[in-house]
Amino acid sequence: MAVPHVPLAPTLIGDLAAHGRCSGPAAAAADVVARLAAASAELARKIATRTTEPCVLEPWARALYRDAVTGADVAAVGMAGEAAPVPVTRGGSVVVTLVAVDEPANLGMDAPVGTIFSVLPVTDAVGGGLLQPGRRHLAAGIILFGPATVLALTFGHGTDGYVLGPAGFTSTRRGLQLPPESAVYAINAANARHWHRGIRSYVADLVSGSSGPRQRDFSMRWFASLAAETYAILSRGGIYLYPAESRAPYGHGRMRLVYEANPVAQLCEQAGGAATDGHTPILDLVPGALHQRTPLVFGSRTKVERVHRYLAGAPARHEDSPLFSHRGLFRS
Repeated sequence: MAVPHVPLAPTLIGDLAAHGRCSGPAAAAADVVARLAAASAELARKIATRTTEPCVLEPWARALYRDAVTGADVAAVGMAGEAAPVPVTRGGSVVVTLVAVDEPANLGMDAPVGTIFSVLPVTDAVGGGLLQPGRRHLAAGIILFGPATVLALTFGHGTDGYVLGPAGFTSTRRGLQLPPESAVYAINAANARHWHRGIRSYVADLVSGSSGPRQRDFSMRWFASLAAETYAILSRGGIYLYPAESRAPYGHGRMRLVYEANPVAQLCEQAGGAATDGHTPILDLVPGALHQRTPLVFGSRTKVERVHRYLAGAPARHEDSPLFSHRGLFRS
């Protein structure tokens, strides 16, 4: 399908040149981002007009993005929903990871959906570059389709914000920085019975609010879209948790390391935040498989570090003893 050209922002190439990176794979990464941005504008129109059912939109979007990078300096695209990498250009210098539509079911209730992507250099490693640590990203970003179509993007020198208008994507916020303190956390509380002890203790302390050990009240939200949660945290701070669970299918987490956790972690770290699997920074993990899953905790650095302490430390006595629990004999 044809993809019309939509500029990312007039300053993009200038920004790259200022960092001395506008050559080879770096130039290929800039070209990929511009192509994905153009395709996302077409996807935004499709979503706004509601001409495609959610179950059909995701494969349509995959085809749209695949066509957008055809002819680019891209060796292959690893896409969620595809069993194996999709070859693009023999001898290409970069590879692309892509979630075409994050949580398409949200469209059924007019809630946000998004695209998550990253660009990495081709290597001799297994997978041609798709299975390498996220710290080697050349670019990473999310495109969120909501009341406005917005883009959060990093080339490894900070995270910037853009919004789609009639003339294309234009810059709105430079050098995003996560607020260090926020009273908001994002977690799927329906899975609470499957969380491990450290996460249960952490969330219990948040829920107890000003009467608990944190001595302040917190608010919880859950968009069910990683792209939407990421943009919210980049805008307002806070923390997102999708931890490992005691259930066998999710013992190693639910988020896909290559497609989801790595790009989000890159955006978050470049905005002054942190991202971890609960113990190790996400960007230091070496993927062993294209669809590998991982726990994911990201957001303001102090909050992520606090979760790490909860997971690493032994629980206090009252956390395990029914006598000292919130509804125990020695608590009203």
